[in-house]
Amino acid sequence: MARHIVIGVDGSAPATAAVEWAAADAQRRELSLRIVHVCQQRPLDVDTTKYCARALAAAADRARDLTRGVEVTTQMLSGNVVDTLIGESASADSVVLGSRGLGGFAGMVVGSVSMGVAGHAAGPVVVVRATSAVRHGLVAVGYDGSEHSETAMRYAVDQARAREVPLHVVYAWQASILSPYAAAYSSLLEDACEQEMQAAGERVARWRDRNPDVAITDETVVGHPVSVLIKAGGTADLVVVGSRGLGGFASAVLGSVSHAVLHHLTCPVAVVRPREGEEPR
Repeated sequence: MARHIVIGVDGSAPATAAVEWAAADAQRRELSLRIVHVCQQRPLDVDTTKYCARALAAAADRARDLTRGVEVTTQMLSGNVVDTLIGESASADSVVLGSRGLGGFAGMVVGSVSMGVAGHAAGPVVVVRATSAVRHGLVAVGYDGSEHSETAMRYAVDQARAREVPLHVVYAWQASILSPYAAAYSSLLEDACEQEMQAAGERVARWRDRNPDVAITDETVVGHPVSVLIKAGGTADLVVVGSRGLGGFASAVLGSVSHAVLHHLTCPVAVVRPREGEEPR
C-alpha cells in the first residue's frame, strides 16, 4: 500500500491551501508527504529554477510547521505538468492539488492541470480551493453502486474513520419521463422510486456492516446528482465522488457529475478512480 501523499505546488494560494489540507491528512492517516514542483522554463524568463526552488522550500516549511513526526520530502521535476503528476499518482496514496495555479485565468474555478490530473490519475485526487476555518465534522460521498463509486466509498470511509466524523452517503435518482402523459404512470413511477431507494439502502447497509466503527448515514433523493452533491457539500468538510458513475460513457475519463462538482463546490473534493487490478470491497 502506498504510504505517501503527493502534493503538486507552484507557489499559488490554492497550492498553499493544498499543502495545508494534505499536511492534516498525512498527520491523521500516518502518511508521509512528497511535495513536487514541475519546473517549466518560460520563454521570457532567464531562469525559473530559483523560483521553483523557493516554491518548494516554502511549501515544505509550511507542511513541517503543521505536522509532527510526518516525513516531508521535496523534488523538483521537469516535463509536462499533467503527465508528470499522473506519473506520480501511480505510487502515491493520493495526489492533492490547488484548484488552479499561477498559470490559470483569474475567473476559472478549477484549472486545466487539476482537471487533467483528476481525470487520469491512478488513484484519488483531492482538489482544494482555499483553506477554511469552518469545520462541519462530516464527510459526504456520492454513491450509485458503480465500480468507480465503490472505490470512492472505500476512500470516503477511510477519511471519515481517520477524522472520527460521520460519513453521509447520497444517491440521486432521476426518474425517467415515460411520455407526455407521465401522470398516468404515477403509480409505476412510485414503485420504481421505492425499488431504487430500497436497493440504495441495501448497498449502504453492506458498508455499514463492514465498518461498524464509522457512523454512516444515507439519503436517496429524486433529483439531479450535481445539485444533490452541491447541497451535501455545503455542510461537509470533504466531498468524495467517483471519476464517473453509472450514467457515464465507458470512454469518458471524467464524468459530467464529477466535472460539475469540481467546478461548483467550495469545499475540498476528492475524485477517485479504481486502480488497475483493484477489487472493490
